[in-house]
Amino acid sequence: MTSAFRVVVIGGSAGGFEALRVILSALPGDFALPVLVVQHLHASDDGSFARHLACAARHPVVEPCDKARIEQGCVYTAPANYHMLVERDSTIALSIDDRVNWSRPSIDVLFESAARAWGNGVIAVILSGASDDGTRGLRTVREAGGLTVAQDPASASTPFMPQAAIDAGVVDEVLGVEEIGQRLIQLEKKIKNGGVLE
Repeated sequence: MTSAFRVVVIGGSAGGFEALRVILSALPGDFALPVLVVQHLHASDDGSFARHLACAARHPVVEPCDKARIEQGCVYTAPANYHMLVERDSTIALSIDDRVNWSRPSIDVLFESAARAWGNGVIAVILSGASDDGTRGLRTVREAGGLTVAQDPASASTPFMPQAAIDAGVVDEVLGVEEIGQRLIQLEKKIKNGGVLE
């Protein structure tokens, strides 16, 4: 496993906001990895999701513009009705391409683009939700050598999405929502210390 993770990508749907609040509130202010989030949103969301999420985070929460540069220590949330992708030059691309798994933004689109851009430098996390969006993307991240994590379905208000990924055999670790934040902290500390990741 790589000792040079570069980004955390997180996908959620029904029940995902509550899980995200727990995870982001656990990350200390010096947590340096950027976090990119796709939450299935109503098309009319006017940025309120990002504003509410910011109340739980110690980091800036940004709803990015197209071509925004990804900075350490920031949380980026996909705007409503746009796919959010990672480019190889460490910028964000926004797209109005067709819905994927009936969703725009799509978790698969984010995860797959991150794997193409950063290979084994990706940590991908799938949270509570009622579809199987994210399973294909997790497979791509795993095949690229990244780390894949699913919220324990027992801790998810809507367990279908993490369960679908687990059943597909594309998940490296299954963790309770409180454990996910602690695991991210552990991984980031080992990167800073030049240690071998476990």
